[in-house]
Amino acid sequence: MQEAVNNRLYNTLASLGWSQYFDAQLGPDETDFARMRIATVHRSRMTAETGDGPVKLRLPAHTNTTNFAVGDWILADPCEHMLHRLLERRSLLQRKTMGARTPQLIAANVDTLFVVTSCNDDFNPARIERYLALANEAGTNPVIVLTKADQVTDAAPYQQQAATLQRGLAVVTVNAKTRTAAATLARWCGAGQTVALVGSSGVGKSTLLNTLAAKPPEEAQPTGGIREDDAKGRHTTTSRSLHSIAGGGWVIDTPGMRTLHVSDVSAGLDVLFAEITELTPGCRFRDCTHMHEPGCAVQTAVADGTLDPARLDRWRKLSDENRDNTPTTSGARGNKKPATHGKRRS
Repeated sequence: MQEAVNNRLYNTLASLGWSQYFDAQLGPDETDFARMRIATVHRSRMTAETGDGPVKLRLPAHTNTTNFAVGDWILADPCEHMLHRLLERRSLLQRKTMGARTPQLIAANVDTLFVVTSCNDDFNPARIERYLALANEAGTNPVIVLTKADQVTDAAPYQQQAATLQRGLAVVTVNAKTRTAAATLARWCGAGQTVALVGSSGVGKSTLLNTLAAKPPEEAQPTGGIREDDAKGRHTTTSRSLHSIAGGGWVIDTPGMRTLHVSDVSAGLDVLFAEITELTPGCRFRDCTHMHEPGCAVQTAVADGTLDPARLDRWRKLSDENRDNTPTTSGARGNKKPATHGKRRS
């Protein structure tokens, strides 16, 4: 009987995204704690999903909620819902915000990042590349989701341009208001899978969330259009939140981000600009900047037309920004080295 109860509990947790990765973190004295997943984070309160519905967490004194992200797994008292501790994350999306000492946490334990952009003036390759670097560094699978394709004569140029931004990148086109959007994205939204939506305001993230979650009108996230003069959107989502998807997965909605500064994403940039990364060993100098040095394999590729000079310009801008924003640690004899924490993905 107890084994059946344990199996049912594990299956319920697995549908929320629980796996052996988190199971292995439990100590022998922690088996009686409830496993919960953070659904919302506010300044002084948090809620969590349990598999049986949402609960309001009780927080120990002096708990800093900025240390928690939507999608985190935590242990809590099963009766009082008092937070016990945070479990180690499988992935973490975070960004640098100007003036802040620590990064802002966007979402945790995300399998797929839907980078949502629309087929209009919002489509910006340089900004999309920033999201891709973020996803690569976190070890999360990025997918470009093009919305508002029904409002342009031909969406193919947008698809083609997006597909060139990273090798093997999946690019899909949807009408966020229709059920076919859920079918198009279903392969990333299965039971136990977690996706996160990022992009500018007004590109259709909230509309897409409502479609994926099959929310009735009274529970739907508010949506807003874009200004016709500059294609800028209005903020309708003001906080991050976790929602169940009709297909069995989970989606994390995020507020629109008009600026995204890169920091500590060296490995993510290597994946994003793989064509440049692979040329670098062929340069004469190990510290080649790919600007003016003789024997530069990257500049040779630009000269013979096999490397887009615009890509090189954007690589240089992001690399410089990443170097300037990444915290440094003291190396041997006090030398400063940039701290890199990302993992290369094959």
